[in-house]
Amino acid sequence: MSKTKKKVKKVKIDPDLCNGCRACEVICSAFHATPRYSSNNPERSRIRVVREPIRDVYLPVYAGQYTASECMGKNRYVIDGKEYSDCDFCRASCPSRTLFHEPDSGLPVKCDMCEDDPPQEEPLCVQWCITDALTYEEAEEEAEEEERLSDMDTGLNSLVDKFGLQNVIDSLARMSQKG
Repeated sequence: MSKTKKKVKKVKIDPDLCNGCRACEVICSAFHATPRYSSNNPERSRIRVVREPIRDVYLPVYAGQYTASECMGKNRYVIDGKEYSDCDFCRASCPSRTLFHEPDSGLPVKCDMCEDDPPQEEPLCVQWCITDALTYEEAEEEAEEEERLSDMDTGLNSLVDKFGLQNVIDSLARMSQKG
């Protein structure tokens, strides 16, 4: 693998500034609706707010890479008297939970930084955050070039992991016969 410089886009999160309004979830779910902005389903959102309103604890977490297996992190954390697990703060979509999976298909989702045509100046969650708990950063980092799977490959891998290769092949065969 060779090393190259690439632009890395990040949403920086300051949980001390988050008031739990969930505007980030609303705009993200509307942006990712089909057709765009036609509905608001928080399950479609690429950002979620971990909430404990009684204790005034709010932590935005945005979707990261799909992982085919569960992690081994089973640590527990106590924050202001409430117990959390690694899963509460994890950005990955994995087989053990439905967080960061498309509600209609069950396929994993990842934050795409609202890349669109024309491109957004910054992700919509950052634009809609009235408390500045979310800020957008771009940086150049040296990274090893790796083979990147297409969205379709990632989706198919997820379906194979969940249902098995033969079931996916059988379903595709049935679908191709229908039309």
